[in-house]
Amino acid sequence: MAGIKHPRPDDETAEPPTPVSPFMAVFETFRSELDEHHDRRERIVKASRDITALSKKTIFSLQRVRQLQAPIPPAVSDEISAYQSKITELFTSVAPDLQDLNAWRYQNQISPGIQEYMEAVSFQHYLETRRLISYEAAQAKIPGGISLTEDDYVLGLFDLVGELMRFAITGMATGGALPRGGGEGGDLLTDLRQLRAGFEGLDGAGKRAQGKMDVMRSCVEKVEGAVYGMIVRGRERPKGWVMDVGEERRGEVESY
Repeated sequence: MAGIKHPRPDDETAEPPTPVSPFMAVFETFRSELDEHHDRRERIVKASRDITALSKKTIFSLQRVRQLQAPIPPAVSDEISAYQSKITELFTSVAPDLQDLNAWRYQNQISPGIQEYMEAVSFQHYLETRRLISYEAAQAKIPGGISLTEDDYVLGLFDLVGELMRFAITGMATGGALPRGGGEGGDLLTDLRQLRAGFEGLDGAGKRAQGKMDVMRSCVEKVEGAVYGMIVRGRERPKGWVMDVGEERRGEVESY
């Protein structure tokens, strides 16, 4: 009959539309937050690795210095200034990712870079002043408002002892004497012993600090052994020769 619409075959077999779950928007928000979290984490990890590598290069350059409490030689100063500029750029690039609660959320990711940077900064500060850099001065060296935790500061100073040991051994090998500053108050070995006493006096040091304690003691003992060998046997050896600590111990065993 006219005016009556009959359903088409397609209409009889069409599936009803799938209802949209009200939870989909919530899960999409979670997905977006997780993607953002992983991207931020990867940026911080990469920056931390690059800061670590540049800090190591800074330390290698500083090991070419031969005098304490003196300006850094121009050639070395130019190198470390270039490294510092790159480190500043890296810290600044991830500074927005390390603000407020994220400063603690991603602490484990940025911590290795900060510790290595603290080692480089404290080493340069010691070479120039023969003093230990303070926590406040160390915090001021980190750009972008990134927080320096007390753990990262202390662990960086633990690693500093190893660089001072290398500096002392190299100084004795090339100059025939233990490096010392222009003022009074002892030499590099005196400073290392004071550092050792200070570290051993820490109460409730964390697990990571305890793990570095033995390495720190070993570094100081190596300098002590080299100094004793230079004093006792120095006249029997050419100027500039410094006995390896391991060689000295082997000689003692053979003498028995």
